[in-house]
Amino acid sequence: MTAAPVAHARPATPLPAPRTYHVRTLGCQMNVHDSERLSGMLDQAGYLPVDQVPEAAARATDAGDGGADVVVINTCSVRENAATRLFGNLGQLAAVKRERPGMQIAVGGCLAQQMRAGIVDKAPWVDVVLGTHNLDVLPVLLERARHNSEAQVEIEEALKVFPSTLPTRRESAYAAWVSVSVGCNNTCTFCIVPQLRGKERDRRPGEVLAEVAAVVAQGAIEVTLLGQNVNSYGVGFGDRGAFAKLLRATGDVPGLERVRFTSPHPAAFTDDVIDAMAETPAVMPSLHMPLQSGSDRVLRAMRRSYRSARFLGILDRVRAAIPDAAITTDIIVGFPGETEEDFQATLDVVEASRFASAFTFQYSPRPGTPAADRVDQVPAEVVAERYQRLTTLQQRISTEENERQVGRTVDVLVAEGAGRKDGATHRVTGRAADNRLVHVALPPGVDPEPRPGDLLTVEVTHGAPHHLVADSALTGGPYALRRTRAGDAWARRAGLEPEEHSHGDGGAAGPVSLGMPVRRR
Repeated sequence: MTAAPVAHARPATPLPAPRTYHVRTLGCQMNVHDSERLSGMLDQAGYLPVDQVPEAAARATDAGDGGADVVVINTCSVRENAATRLFGNLGQLAAVKRERPGMQIAVGGCLAQQMRAGIVDKAPWVDVVLGTHNLDVLPVLLERARHNSEAQVEIEEALKVFPSTLPTRRESAYAAWVSVSVGCNNTCTFCIVPQLRGKERDRRPGEVLAEVAAVVAQGAIEVTLLGQNVNSYGVGFGDRGAFAKLLRATGDVPGLERVRFTSPHPAAFTDDVIDAMAETPAVMPSLHMPLQSGSDRVLRAMRRSYRSARFLGILDRVRAAIPDAAITTDIIVGFPGETEEDFQATLDVVEASRFASAFTFQYSPRPGTPAADRVDQVPAEVVAERYQRLTTLQQRISTEENERQVGRTVDVLVAEGAGRKDGATHRVTGRAADNRLVHVALPPGVDPEPRPGDLLTVEVTHGAPHHLVADSALTGGPYALRRTRAGDAWARRAGLEPEEHSHGDGGAAGPVSLGMPVRRR
């Protein structure tokens, strides 16, 4: 009997390893949101985040490449050193690229919109440059650059695809940005953003609310409505009261517990928005209101169409309606022509405003803006000295305001990532309803531990200049953990819990209503 021949299986051809990507974001919340869209486009094109491929992530270097095959830098052009910072980063990446066959580098964002092919001229190892108006073309440009072995630069002059219609990979499982508009119609003389982002374009309310409902269905319990000037929302479709209506409608989305927005403009901020904030429980008692200068003369030169009295009046009305509101701001020191008298006016408004915190900037000229061409630039050493006085004043006020929080019971939404000392102190970090940063001590042997997206009810025990501490759990004081759908969503993303696991009152399908928090007065 002849033995049957043995069939030998042909060795399978190994599949090509997926290309990985890493997105680095420089700049504002709008850039953070754009980076989520860029990541979503790469996901859709078959790329993988580098942190999902351990063997790729293991080759990460100090250049900030993450170990990825594709590194995307989403740039900002608001600060004077933006270009210096970008080309410093690109210089470091050049060495990595020489040692990593097939690696590609892409540059997007406001500085790309401004410099265009100038980026490739200065850094010829860059493969792709794209602007703020055409995020959707990133995967195509990467493929074209690879096929042609030539850098691809594509800058649109106007918005090509509204970013919110693009796929997204959200940074957070429990909190989301939702754009209500893009662009800006203001003409502030120090600002380059309108030239790079274009005129304001508003989304229809139904589109905004549909996206809010979608992110809530995915597990988010906090949403921030985002625009260059959110309270001018609605001008594009003829409804000047649209933003207040949108705030109320967003707060009514089932399952959504926290609503925030940024940034408003004092000139367009109206009392119907204050009423919506006060009367909608889900809208948080926090407000970012950019001052820029306390001098009416400087505000006029900046083309900021409000004056200090109007600004302070808004703050008074907000605090009358929402006594526990925490208000933050932006301030520029050393705008061209600023005198010591002008600067003192800023100090006076800051003292009167009692900001919880302030983002303070030394003026830097941005080419292409009217202020950059003025001949009365303030000497750098004068700007630096004034800046120091302002930050000293604001640090004192922030400390005093945070010390006033001691003894308050607050609800803290636990965040992903830890504070600088949390590892040593065994605390977790999150944000209170008023958006203050809070470091929370856990009871000894606590089980279960809070996850990002869960809510803790604790008592503030210490106020520092830039954060609060809530160690009440260590002395038998208030401590309560509420595990949420948002925490479930984070755990699923981290691979720690199965898909079907869920907390809340609703069933498995659709958004789950957790009820709305009651604001403490």
